[in-house]
Amino acid sequence: MTSLKGLRILDLSRVLAGPYATQMLADLGAEVWKVESPWGDDTRRWGPPFSEGESAYFLAANRGKKSLAINLKSERGRELVRLLAGRADVLVENFKVGDLSRYGLDYASLSAKNPRLIYASITGFGQSGPRASEPGYDAALQGMTGIMSLTGEADGPPTKIGVAWIDVLTGLTAAVGILAALHERETSGRGQHLDLALYDVGVAALVNQAQAYLMSGLLPQRMGNSHPQIVPYQAFMASDKWFILAVGNDNQYRKLTEALARPDLWRDERYQSNAGRVRRRAELVAQLEAIFATRPRDEWLRILREKGVPATPVNDVGEALADPQAEARGLLWEVNHPKLGATPLLASPLQHMSRTPAAPAGAPPLLGQHTREVLKAQLGLSGRELQELQEEGAIVLR
Repeated sequence: MTSLKGLRILDLSRVLAGPYATQMLADLGAEVWKVESPWGDDTRRWGPPFSEGESAYFLAANRGKKSLAINLKSERGRELVRLLAGRADVLVENFKVGDLSRYGLDYASLSAKNPRLIYASITGFGQSGPRASEPGYDAALQGMTGIMSLTGEADGPPTKIGVAWIDVLTGLTAAVGILAALHERETSGRGQHLDLALYDVGVAALVNQAQAYLMSGLLPQRMGNSHPQIVPYQAFMASDKWFILAVGNDNQYRKLTEALARPDLWRDERYQSNAGRVRRRAELVAQLEAIFATRPRDEWLRILREKGVPATPVNDVGEALADPQAEARGLLWEVNHPKLGATPLLASPLQHMSRTPAAPAGAPPLLGQHTREVLKAQLGLSGRELQELQEEGAIVLR
């Protein structure tokens, strides 16, 4: 059983934020019609790596969807999308502000015919404000929202997070908003327009760092792998490899001193409170660095865990995916791709719901793989009509 069975989503989004949201909904049982241009989602060409012409980037965010290759530059193509919108519960798009209104595919036009439609627009800066017309890209928004000013070593340059962090968070936010709108529709019977901006999400995700600035007026600074408000809470180098020490309270700090056989670091009243440790960060961290440099990482991890002190290795991606915990939690799903065969994909974290767990609905689709199937099933088009549409350049059939 899946929680969103029967829900129909018309996905006009490309790249990551929108596709990430709709993949989450597909994993929960929604039927997602991914409308692509005749040349496909941009990420189909982002790489390497590629396998049999399929890009890793596209595979990462399009599991379980049905691909329809429809040309929005064709009036008949646009009419097909309008008809599908009339049968959909949700539409997700990430075109620039105003672009879809030229095609009669904006919220006002489509909701007039389907007032129950939930229409989620994802843009760089939202539908209002002086930057509304500007395109939005994750790297640019990481710079603009301030997260890069906080990331990297204190004496180094501003640094981008290694994944498209704001795109992913915006996809998550979009999924939450869509589910909230669906719940409200049960009462009102009406859909609504969701105006989602990467900029808004990036600023909101600054959480405690931004709140500290609002309270103090002091700008947070880059601190490498240290925490601005907790000590010791950072990466340390053992004699061979890096690990993370995450001491979140005073009791854990006391246990740390016991694990290190350094009772003096607890008896010193200056270190007994987190506030005191933050004030004396440099001197305490220097002592800990010297201690940790004397033994291998795995030995320290064993000692710290035995004392109940939170500590983990700094893994590369391969090590993270090979961890026994990853296997125990089923963090990789295998799907049967039409070109690649058995293909591993990152699993949904929602797979552990007790009654309606997320599950893969299928492999990421080939471009236009389901054009014929969906248009025939949803709009009742005959084989002859489909062939005519293809000859006109309105659709692409596989």
